[in-house]
Amino acid sequence: MASRDDEIVDLLTKILRLLATQVSTGTSVTEGARALKFAGLDNQTIADVLNTSSATVRSLTANLRATRASGRRRVGRGT
Repeated sequence: MASRDDEIVDLLTKILRLLATQVSTGTSVTEGARALKFAGLDNQTIADVLNTSSATVRSLTANLRATRASGRRRVGRGT
């Protein structure tokens, strides 16, 4: 039988996934990954919500970190 703490963690996990789904609905995988990463979710949770792999999320968020660190948005190759 699950303890009260386990039940609370389970409910909070469900709420987190619901809210994450709402945030990412109607956006691209990149924008969804960005929003959810800024919200503090880990790569596996983001991947589960966006129905992709954690490797994809890692790649997308690494690119966003690199872009943010450079202080400008990348338009395409060679810029």
